[in-house]
Amino acid sequence: MPKVLVSGSAGFIGGYLVEELLSRGHEVVGIDNYSKYGRVSRGYDRHPSYRFVEGDARDTDLLSELLTDCDHFIAGAAMIGGISYFHRYAYDLLATNERIMASSCDAAIRAHREGRLRKVTYLSSSMVFESTDRWPSQEGDERRVPPPVSSYGFQKLAVEYYARAAHQQYGLPYTIVRPFNCVGIGETRALGHHDVHSGNVKLAMSHVVPDLVQKVLKGQDPLHVLGDGRQVRHYTYGADLARGIVVAMEHPAALNEDFNLSTAESTTVAELAEAIWRKVKGPSVPLRLVHDTPFAHDVQLRVPDVGKAAKLLGFTATTSLDEMLDVVIPWIATAVRDGRI
Repeated sequence: MPKVLVSGSAGFIGGYLVEELLSRGHEVVGIDNYSKYGRVSRGYDRHPSYRFVEGDARDTDLLSELLTDCDHFIAGAAMIGGISYFHRYAYDLLATNERIMASSCDAAIRAHREGRLRKVTYLSSSMVFESTDRWPSQEGDERRVPPPVSSYGFQKLAVEYYARAAHQQYGLPYTIVRPFNCVGIGETRALGHHDVHSGNVKLAMSHVVPDLVQKVLKGQDPLHVLGDGRQVRHYTYGADLARGIVVAMEHPAALNEDFNLSTAESTTVAELAEAIWRKVKGPSVPLRLVHDTPFAHDVQLRVPDVGKAAKLLGFTATTSLDEMLDVVIPWIATAVRDGRI
């Protein structure tokens, strides 16, 4: 089986991704500098086909060394956080992630030329469609609509330009994948967290699903939501995203293509709040909402067209929001009790 280097392997999506690769029989090398959550342990840490290297993805020589005998490179390392990160770390998100991308591409170009590297699979983001005026967002729209306003969205669009430019000039094969609103377990308090007050509750994540779950578990009533609650998202389970990323890495039809990876199900924030409230409180406790001032980059509609991935890759995200919440709520309840979030 091909050998795969995963940068950002200790991250939220990275954990799901390594697990999926190992389940398919791949040999996996992970690299992470633990800058997001600190040292974390995973159930696969002692897996015979997994090797972890503590290091910085901005270290081109280290990446080049690790890529020498790898067939694939999934470039997932990035400084990333909830929506509060977009405002608090506007420059760092841009500067750090640009350095990571330049280093990743430099190492991959070298490994493709001198080693056995077949392709780079780049993790982009739904935020490339931040300024779109058309829905559902199709692959290619990111180059037809105004560029993102946030530095994070702009940098994620730059990731896609790196991919295409490295292919244009150096022949480096690529696939671009855009996850939409990943939901899952394993995300804890970040080292660089900044507490955000929401009513009588302090939060450190600014990701809508864990934030709402925490507020309900901590007894907030009425429940505070950002904005009018009509914002539309497509919540996609981490294991589904990981499966889609690996399919895109492996599938011949994905060569030099880009894909939205997401569920096809639209959910408003108000509907999400209702679903979480009912899971925790039951059917008889009335839900009351308070609408707080949203962040500037709280996109109203984030709706992907998922037809290309279905048609070319045979990939669909199958986990429902109800099923996700059945997994996520108990995990967050334990994490809150243990002080991990």
